[in-house]
Amino acid sequence: MSMTDPVADLLTRIRNGQSAVSRWIDVPASNLKLRILYILKEEHYVQDFMIINNPVGKMIRVFLKYDRSGNPVIMHLERISKPGRRIYSKAGEVPRVLDGLGISILTTSMGVVSNKVAKRLNIGGEILCNVW
Repeated sequence: MSMTDPVADLLTRIRNGQSAVSRWIDVPASNLKLRILYILKEEHYVQDFMIINNPVGKMIRVFLKYDRSGNPVIMHLERISKPGRRIYSKAGEVPRVLDGLGISILTTSMGVVSNKVAKRLNIGGEILCNVW
């Protein structure tokens, strides 16, 4: 199975897991996915994640987060920059999502960071996704 967009696959698995009200999902591991999940955990959108060593390959188990009434914490998760069309942002033009209530995840020269960190460091980069 060839996967042309592993980030979109990660976001789709999170969306599908939350619509099925799963406690966790498993995704194939990569450093980019680990960094995206670290930001989602840091911003309290996922509960936790861990690396699982399978005979086939490494997997990441993502523990999804729900509120007290059982609704998913992530209301919207969308891919912005795609392999066919890359979307970049300059340092001063890093977008705010839902007037600061959501986050954008960017890949920059200093690594994968949220829009809040990118604004603080005054760096731009490729906008991977928006979350709220």
